[in-house]
Amino acid sequence: MKRLEAEKRIGAASPRDPDAFFAAGIALLRGDRPEQLLAPARLAAAHHPKNARMQQLLGLAARATGDSRTALDAFRQAARLAPTDPLIAHSHARAALEAGKPAAALFDHAARLAPADGAVLLGRAAAQVADGNAAGAIAGLEALLAKNPLWYDGHRTLARLRGQEGLDPAATIAATLRQLPRQAELHHHLIAILLEARDVDGAAAAVAAAETALGEAAWLTALAAHVASERGRHDDADRRFAALGKPARIDLAAQLARHLVRTNRPDRAAQLIDEWIDGDTDRILWPYRALAWRMTGDSRYEWLENDAMIGCHDLGPELGDIGDLADHLRALHSARAAPLDQSVRGGTQTDGHLLLRDEPVVARLRTAIEKAVSFYIAQLPPPEAGHPTLIEDRDPVRFAGSWSVRLQGEGFHTDHVHSQGWISSAFYVAVPDQPAEAKARKEGWLSLGESRDLVPGLAPLRLVEPKPGRLVLFPSTMWHGTRPFRSGERLTVAFDIARPPKG
Repeated sequence: MKRLEAEKRIGAASPRDPDAFFAAGIALLRGDRPEQLLAPARLAAAHHPKNARMQQLLGLAARATGDSRTALDAFRQAARLAPTDPLIAHSHARAALEAGKPAAALFDHAARLAPADGAVLLGRAAAQVADGNAAGAIAGLEALLAKNPLWYDGHRTLARLRGQEGLDPAATIAATLRQLPRQAELHHHLIAILLEARDVDGAAAAVAAAETALGEAAWLTALAAHVASERGRHDDADRRFAALGKPARIDLAAQLARHLVRTNRPDRAAQLIDEWIDGDTDRILWPYRALAWRMTGDSRYEWLENDAMIGCHDLGPELGDIGDLADHLRALHSARAAPLDQSVRGGTQTDGHLLLRDEPVVARLRTAIEKAVSFYIAQLPPPEAGHPTLIEDRDPVRFAGSWSVRLQGEGFHTDHVHSQGWISSAFYVAVPDQPAEAKARKEGWLSLGESRDLVPGLAPLRLVEPKPGRLVLFPSTMWHGTRPFRSGERLTVAFDIARPPKG
């Protein structure tokens, strides 16, 4: 939905007609225009303080714009007015969890109203983890999966939770497969989880087991090709990719492009990407295009990624002493191990959307970040047709996700991208004191434009020294990672800015 259409639609709906206003508001939310809805919804909720749907609509608009306090207040009021409405109960619980408030009891209530709603059950597990009861969350999901062994969302969540607690992430899926050995989707999930856990040898064994149980299948050949490439079995990967023929989907094209870049065939990778790039709405091919262009010396790389797209901002003057923020973040790092399918090595990452938490120390950080992001966007080069970063529509500013990472000892981030975002970041809260020789080696520095796993000899576009209070902003499609450091603690906050809706 275009901005003007949204304004006309909500302007034509009178807050005095709750049903019509609710319908118009839901249309705006479905059209990704919550910013145009928030102020009118606030007026409608004030005009109808005893109408649960008006409070619900305000909560939905506030939640979609990242206003956690307003969302929680609105859903709390809606839940008082409609205590048996399962959707409102779930939204109330979710809003409390996102705001950093105790939410397990609210999810228990929502689960009593909708006992078969998987999203509620997964939310309850997340609330238990937030309350420091990861063991209870694991036990609860295991009990549910014993009764519902084909609940795939439950399997994925349990695997990731077990991994963060230092347990075998694949154990429950593997046990279920022993009972249901011909369930193709379970095989698929087991291979995927093992890849997320960086157990490529285990993934290869799971591929072999799936081939034995199921026989040949295109999806399995595709996974087998990807696993072989990740293991460094390049001849085997070539054979399996060839058996697939021309990629039938863009995700398969991305896997093949990754393999071609890794095996030093950038010309073929670039040609393949050219065939698919117009349909790359999620921008999964752009990171590989950047590598292929750099490897071939294509001058278009300088158009795609350059120093003007990297911003460094000192938030110290606005935040002052960030010791309180550091202490607050440390208390949130309750996991025992790094999350699955993330770049963290030798550290932990917080759950949930950090910058939605309704706490003064987080609110100050968010305000400072929003100001810096707005400045960064204003300084970007003009729009360029077809460019994944220099887009035409650059507002509103929305956070797509946010988290904190705590690295210790030899911790680091592998090179990776967040291609579904628009702008990504690293904000340094605490860094280890380092001797001069460690600084000379650039230990712990942020590396931009480098993918050491795929192209080991490729130099970074830029290396940035971490300093407390420093915020670094860069395109989400740009490769980034960190160099290991020998000892101490490295505490950061990171977030992605979502691509604004067009028009």
